Amino acid sequence: MASFLLILRRDFRLAFRRWSELATPLMFFVIVASLFPLAASPDASQLRDAGSAVLWMSALLSSLLALDGLFRSDAEDGSMEQLILSPAPLGLIVLAKILAHWVVSGVPLLLLAPLIALSFYLPADALPTLIIALALATPTLSVLAAIGAALTVSARGGGAIIGLLVLPLTAPVLIFGTRATELAVTGASTLGPLYLLAALAVFALSLGPLAASAAVKVAME
Repeated sequence: MASFLLILRRDFRLAFRRWSELATPLMFFVIVASLFPLAASPDASQLRDAGSAVLWMSALLSSLLALDGLFRSDAEDGSMEQLILSPAPLGLIVLAKILAHWVVSGVPLLLLAPLIALSFYLPADALPTLIIALALATPTLSVLAAIGAALTVSARGGGAIIGLLVLPLTAPVLIFGTRATELAVTGASTLGPLYLLAALAVFALSLGPLAASAAVKVAME
């Protein structure tokens, strides 16, 4: 547990020292989601119908921007070899890095999404569901990002490859998240999509760190 907290604290410090890398995905999300209402019809009903899909697509694409640096900086400065050889389980170390990635990229997204949703005329009653759905979906996205980054940690220009690997796997998260938000807008029950998002998050957090740690070992050999 001490190793987990040390890695978590270290990744937080590194993330907050690189403000540009931290802010780029958030700025991308805000710009893409904010520009869509300006380019589309000003009709409130049309914006409300398209708002759920635009918000989730923007959130998904913005989460892909921070993938390349998840393990690459550690691989370049030799830290990853030391982490692999450390007595702490590599899966626990990877889980700490995933948690740090989620906190610095997913939590700000949860705070910004309701503000952007207002520009699409989404009702206030739907905002709690949007926040809950994102809170359940973003950990899964972080786990998928870790697996993709681990597979390409030794490849040059791995950012584009990660996107190709991760995007098809994010389809269930995108479908269930968008569906939950649409049901909340119409006032219907959202329990089904939220339960599925929760199941995906539990499955990803259970097996994802093990898969990512195995991929890191193979990539670093």
